[in-house]
Amino acid sequence: MNIEQLREYCLSLPDVTEHFPFDETTLVFKVNGKMFALTDLEGPLSVNLKCNPEKAMELREQYPAVTPGYHMNKVHWNTVEIDGSISDKLIIEWIDHSYRLIAKNVKK
Repeated sequence: MNIEQLREYCLSLPDVTEHFPFDETTLVFKVNGKMFALTDLEGPLSVNLKCNPEKAMELREQYPAVTPGYHMNKVHWNTVEIDGSISDKLIIEWIDHSYRLIAKNVKK
């Protein structure tokens, strides 16, 4: 997966918008105004995704490329290094999980 594929997939989800609220390189994806994924356009590709706490810990233990969310709440967010060690299919599943966690709690 590359940045274009990541962006296209996130934007394909219902009610998703993209923003640069922090700086010119941190791309944030929101569903109905709430963040569910963010990535830095500079440096190695990674994405921060929201995750339920139990699953977040399991993923960190199972995959070296998954670490506590960089600059995020470490209980609820993971940083996933997109370095080829995790399949695109699995990354998409995790994006979907993050999206669902946020979308279910957002009023339209």
